[in-house]
Amino acid sequence: MPFLYTPWTPVLLLAFLLSLGAQLLVQSRFAHYGQIPASRGLTGRSVAEAILRQNGLYDVAVEPVPGSLSDHYDPTERTVRLSEGVYDSASIAAVAVAAHEVGHAIQHGTNYPLLVLRHHLVPVLNITSGLAPWLILAGILFKASGLFLLGVLFFAGVVLFHFVTLPVEFDASRRALRELERLGLVSPAEIPAARKVLTAAALTYVAAATIAALQLLEYIWIFTQGRDEA
Repeated sequence: MPFLYTPWTPVLLLAFLLSLGAQLLVQSRFAHYGQIPASRGLTGRSVAEAILRQNGLYDVAVEPVPGSLSDHYDPTERTVRLSEGVYDSASIAAVAVAAHEVGHAIQHGTNYPLLVLRHHLVPVLNITSGLAPWLILAGILFKASGLFLLGVLFFAGVVLFHFVTLPVEFDASRRALRELERLGLVSPAEIPAARKVLTAAALTYVAAATIAALQLLEYIWIFTQGRDEA
């Protein structure tokens, strides 16, 4: 039974290349628009705090975090964490990224269902996602279909997480652009540039979800081949 190479391997390789392209696109657009000052002169921190205030989220903090493009919203600490290139930067890219992370805080504040679901999935997947590849490998090595199937089921949870993440990220970007425009934090002419930055970032999530789905299909194919050979 093939393991290292299957009919799905070429498709997966193509998906990995597309994922690499998406990562390069994000870095390229962030680098480009990170050099273009936003006309209002507001930093990522200022934009984040302004949007939070206007949405009544006074209990959400904004803090710097080390790294590049390490920006995220922490729902357990109710904190928007902005990377070094965003927190103190007044570029279009910084403003767009900061607004996106606040979009997640707004989702949290309104109990956006898919964000709540994703939050509940995290502690379970912290365990099952690590076990999945080992169970699949053990199932193949020991010809134990039960172990293999359990690994596939655990990995299916990973795929579910990726596909729940997609609408969460798209919605956060939609909220970000709406708030930037509604509050006049950037000029109308800068909205398309901000959208380009956020669209590039969204493509990385699409690529990750695609790869995970293809891997799941590959595992299912391997499982069915094993049953046919039994």
